Amino acid sequence: MRKYRRVECEDGFSMSVQGSSTAYCAPRVDNATYFEVEVGYPSEKENMLKPYAEFWDKPTDTVYGYVPVNTIYLIITKHGGMVSGECPAGVPVYEHMKFGDTHEDR
Repeated sequence: MRKYRRVECEDGFSMSVQGSSTAYCAPRVDNATYFEVEVGYPSEKENMLKPYAEFWDKPTDTVYGYVPVNTIYLIITKHGGMVSGECPAGVPVYEHMKFGDTHEDR
């Protein structure tokens, strides 16, 4: 089982995005291309995650199961793009690029 590094966004928002045989994701196997993933412990309340919350009364101290990968893309985009971390295969990611950056620089 692989553990993916926590996603950090341009505006400081962060969350864990996981896919594996032990995560609340689909398919629920290791090293797959996922269409739903598990989100854990976001740094702040994110309303797009509400339908998937295990405990919505503790939005930064809970797990969100079976979150569609397109929702992850929208959250990352809303928060300015991903500046560090990683997502499982199947999750479309908007990476924040500063003026003058190219993918070859990364």
